[in-house]
Amino acid sequence: MLTGDPFSAPAVALKPPFTVDLNCDMGEGMPTDPLIYPVISSANIACGAHAGDIDTMRQSVRLSLQHGVAIGAHPSYPDKAGFGRSDILESRPGAGDQLFSFNALADHLIAQISALKSVCREFGARLHHVKPHGALYNRAAKDSAVSKIICESVGAVDPNLIIYGLSGSLTSKAAAAAGLRFVHEVFADRTYQADGSLTPRSGPFAQIHDPVTMLNQVLTMVRYRKVRTMTGMFIPMTADSICLHGDGEDAVNFASIIRAALRQHEIAVNAP
Repeated sequence: MLTGDPFSAPAVALKPPFTVDLNCDMGEGMPTDPLIYPVISSANIACGAHAGDIDTMRQSVRLSLQHGVAIGAHPSYPDKAGFGRSDILESRPGAGDQLFSFNALADHLIAQISALKSVCREFGARLHHVKPHGALYNRAAKDSAVSKIICESVGAVDPNLIIYGLSGSLTSKAAAAAGLRFVHEVFADRTYQADGSLTPRSGPFAQIHDPVTMLNQVLTMVRYRKVRTMTGMFIPMTADSICLHGDGEDAVNFASIIRAALRQHEIAVNAP
């Protein structure tokens, strides 16, 4: 049962009916993908940089069309060895202190997004959104230069594409500046820091494995527009879309639990 916020005035829950998106990172080589597609509304498909290839992109687009799921590109740093979860970008333009340069980022993103858009064209499908992956996603949330490059690259491919990014992050401001629609994304299976960032995977307690804890977090974010952080305090949180990581060991179970709970609370699940 959800409780009020003990650290501030009681929150007022949003009253149904209303809608939220349920998305999952797909095409990353997980055999469970086909089991998740029936319960989600949008998919973020790996574009070959951190995972996947042209064949997995085609299979993911087929599954998306089969289940009426909105198709999104999930571009990353070129880092298959690290699954795109290490920040290999230089610290600032021209610094040259990392493996990947700012100058290469835009072309790299455009190539990945365009590759999935071409696959969509093969199937008569529409590319709906772009959600950066892993370390690139988290870097963009707090680095205005990176978020600007991402949003301008997305606009260069198709100005009608939607940007998915960390709720309340700098990516939302970059999207607005680029004239792109932004979706505030929250996470079902990750914990939060006091500044609204995700707890780094390198530290303890970054991931949520308990289904009760997971569901309580999801419903608090969706219905009460806030999240409990690792400090125990609540912070505001806009939840347009709920994300699950498709490579997580709990992904299939969590997806089913979330979808059933949203139905019970009369919350519709649709892509934005």
